[in-house]
Amino acid sequence: MPADLAVIGLGPYGLPLAQAAVAAGIPTIGYRTGPEAGSLSPAELRRMLSGGFRPTSDPAELGRVRTAVICAPTPHGADGGLDLSQLEVAARTLAARLRPHTTVILESPVRPGATEEFLCPLLEEGSGLRAGRDFHLAYSPSRVDPGNRDVTPATTPKVIGGLTPACTESAAAFYGRLTDKVVRARGPREAETVQLLETNYRHVNIALVNEMAVLCNDLGVDLWDVVRCAETKPFGFQAFRPGPGVGGHSVPQDMTAVGGRGLRMVELAQQVNRRMPGYVVQRAATLLNEHGKSARGARVLLLGVTYKPDLADLQGTPAQEIALRLLELGASVSYHDPHIPAWSVLDRPIPRADSLYEAAADADLTILLQQHRTYDLQGLSVKAQLLLDTRGAAPTGAAHRL
Repeated sequence: MPADLAVIGLGPYGLPLAQAAVAAGIPTIGYRTGPEAGSLSPAELRRMLSGGFRPTSDPAELGRVRTAVICAPTPHGADGGLDLSQLEVAARTLAARLRPHTTVILESPVRPGATEEFLCPLLEEGSGLRAGRDFHLAYSPSRVDPGNRDVTPATTPKVIGGLTPACTESAAAFYGRLTDKVVRARGPREAETVQLLETNYRHVNIALVNEMAVLCNDLGVDLWDVVRCAETKPFGFQAFRPGPGVGGHSVPQDMTAVGGRGLRMVELAQQVNRRMPGYVVQRAATLLNEHGKSARGARVLLLGVTYKPDLADLQGTPAQEIALRLLELGASVSYHDPHIPAWSVLDRPIPRADSLYEAAADADLTILLQQHRTYDLQGLSVKAQLLLDTRGAAPTGAAHRL
């Protein structure tokens, strides 16, 4: 049977979409655009294959679908803007096979205007077809929260902005098969700017609470108790919590790299969040000194090196910089993470602890960077000689908090 859907890009945006489509009974092919970070467990892959999913490396199959969704990664480039090179390759590959009446939707994070000014010309030039007349074109920001079991694609509203009203309705008809609610934006620029706002909102609020963490430590105030009380307010407040840095695949954009006016608050938020790994190392060195030890030669155990709990994903993880800075101070660094069997920093393998409790008891300092569900923090706080909790996850009084 020919597939109804082609998901182009099987990374952190494409794989969840493909899973949702297969679960909804939509025959789906997956076309990989590069060395993407998305991954499936063997059981998840078996379920998808039995449900009609077909991974392919044959670009000819892209011309046999009714809907093609481009989910190519767009990481930060050297100039500070988004690198659209994988998106360009995906667009050119699709354009050479694009048939009339196909609905093309972009989900990759892009700057406002990119669907019309960057993607559309590539598709039209490569296919000889006209967007809005011969094929439908729309943008829909990806709304994926990896590892969140309470939020599913079916319960997450999808925002859609089409090049024309007909483009919007065609995209809405597709997403209506996946989700309970479709939200129509005025056009692709508005939909692209939704993604910009949502991503920057996260980074700005994390930066605020990270600054509060530094301030509260200086004041001798328990920030986690402050947040616990503040989140009881039924309006005007959403709880964010500090951490050792911000990882993940959704990168903030201040727009200056693409000639925009710039978002000064976003630029400042990036500066704050980028300082957090260094602040963690500073706190670690201070704690060691307070207990009569130097960072040089100290045995430091890092717990949880992924960017998010219970996921085997290292994209943008602050653990990388923290480990590097500790090594530069002369510390002996090891790690434990149930999801990461091997880990390196600048091609330098970091020893992996086999026994968590034995490693914590042997380490001069244990730093909790990610609170995986498998960690018994009550038991860990008893075994560890010295515990720095960057997530506020350990029982009150059982560890030094960020």
